[in-house]
Amino acid sequence: MNLLKYSRIALILSLGFLSVSLNKTYGQTVTERFKIIQLPYATDALEPVISKETIDYHYGKHLQGYVNNLNKLIAGTKFENAPLEIIVTESDGSLFNNAGQTLNHNLYFTQFSPEGGGKPVGKLADAINKKWGSFENFQKAFTDAGNGLFGSGWVWLAKDKKGDLFITQEINGSNPIVKGLTPLLGFDVWEHAYYIDYRNNRAGHINALWDIIDWETVNQRYQ
Repeated sequence: MNLLKYSRIALILSLGFLSVSLNKTYGQTVTERFKIIQLPYATDALEPVISKETIDYHYGKHLQGYVNNLNKLIAGTKFENAPLEIIVTESDGSLFNNAGQTLNHNLYFTQFSPEGGGKPVGKLADAINKKWGSFENFQKAFTDAGNGLFGSGWVWLAKDKKGDLFITQEINGSNPIVKGLTPLLGFDVWEHAYYIDYRNNRAGHINALWDIIDWETVNQRYQ
């Protein structure tokens, strides 16, 4: 075997080693149990409420990062084959944060539609009216909870096992399921969710989100 052939083999082996090293560096695992969800709309479909640039970063980088970390952290643990909701309710530390943020964003990105807005109907509308008197009263209470949350986190509309509704504030990556509730509608008030489009105007971001809510999806979560 001549020197040129040896050099080619060495190059192939070194490139293979580099590829494995890069995969480890960027959080990719050999078996990626959890995958990033597919958006039910184009990345520019929610403009001007949420820009394509924000979707590219928020969905394409932040959520992908949470999913990559989650896959790394569950490897070799009792959560390796557990459902996402079980991981969130039974874990802590970094695993809880990345599992919670994966669940939060899965619900968040699938609750929007370019044809969204308006008001809920049916059983969810009845439950809202029963609890807050009107949709407008609920909307104000929910908006106030989002604006009033200090630091990073989420505001959620959630239900208990009887179907009664609650507005909860969840810090960082938490989710209402840790309180035994089912999450229905969530607004992300981490700055990375809105800073590109609204700078530090959290209130403007929250007010705009009502125009893209897919109430049919939220209604299905309530059933």
